[in-house]
Amino acid sequence: MTGTTHAEFNDKTEALEVAQALAESVRGKTIVVTGVNQGGIGFTTAEAFVTHLIVASRTPLKMQESINALKSKFPDVDYRALEIDLCSQQSVRKAAAELLSWEDVPAVDILVNSAAIMNIPERTINDDGIEIQFATNHIGHFLFTNLILPKLIKAANASRVKGATRVINVASASPTMATMRWSDLNFEKLNKDLPASEQPNYDMLRHWGFKDPEDQSYLPLEGYNQSKIANVLFGIGLTERLFSRYGILGLALHPGVIQTELGRSAPPHVMAAIMNMAEEGTYTWKSQAAGASTTLVAALDPKLGPPESREGKKENFGAFLWDCQISDLALPPAVSSAEADKMWKISEGLVKETFVW
Repeated sequence: MTGTTHAEFNDKTEALEVAQALAESVRGKTIVVTGVNQGGIGFTTAEAFVTHLIVASRTPLKMQESINALKSKFPDVDYRALEIDLCSQQSVRKAAAELLSWEDVPAVDILVNSAAIMNIPERTINDDGIEIQFATNHIGHFLFTNLILPKLIKAANASRVKGATRVINVASASPTMATMRWSDLNFEKLNKDLPASEQPNYDMLRHWGFKDPEDQSYLPLEGYNQSKIANVLFGIGLTERLFSRYGILGLALHPGVIQTELGRSAPPHVMAAIMNMAEEGTYTWKSQAAGASTTLVAALDPKLGPPESREGKKENFGAFLWDCQISDLALPPAVSSAEADKMWKISEGLVKETFVW
């Protein structure tokens, strides 16, 4: 039965506190964290692990600045930099090949897919023909994870504890308020022309300051929502394919609302809506350290296991965490095994590769 060890952990808990409480689960591990720069929760996530750490980012300068800052606090940790642009499948393949070539890094115990972009103002299609938020936040991580699986499998085979080897996808609150637009991933149709089950939550969009959302196609928040639901479905699909055979566990989480560089591209009316919702008490701001805590729980808590079905709970209870605990807030399609399988097959199609282990 999946659960958490520390019921007292909550929205105020900080990442280092989790790491200290679960020190046995992190000791001696090799961990990869994407999206590490000092302006985001990827940095506080990396800071809390304090172990053999591979720092992955698309910006070499920010990556080195992060490593220097980490070294100043924890000089005895073995750090390694890995340049990766998750928006580009070519870059992802190059980074994965580099990691696989490192003979002195024989295995990867934990992969934290933390990098993300958000609220890109205009619809943008990347060189691979995919909407840029979906391409970066989901497809890049999907491809990278599958390409480095040989080292995750090696770690899992050497582990005495099934489920200790993990892939953690940092999602958002999107799975609680949005659904996938399966028929139009690149936002080419007007929202009102989508099948009813794929149309967005118009009231929510209006609350975020979007006018006449029914008569628009691409909306920055919806682009982000699609990618973050995909993060949750990816974790479910990965567990269903790899846990029974190898003991590799995939989980997703909402880190909370944190003032980081992630929101730098948001349109002014979206930022105004965020500030208004904070004043209304819809949510409270988290510090960067608290924003990384649920990631640490997902990565390290030994009581967490494969998502399950419980009486009165949604399918795949345990696949999605919030405020350091298992959450039951995701909408049913966001934690559906059938939807996860659909997402997996679509993702394989977008990277033009079928993965078999």
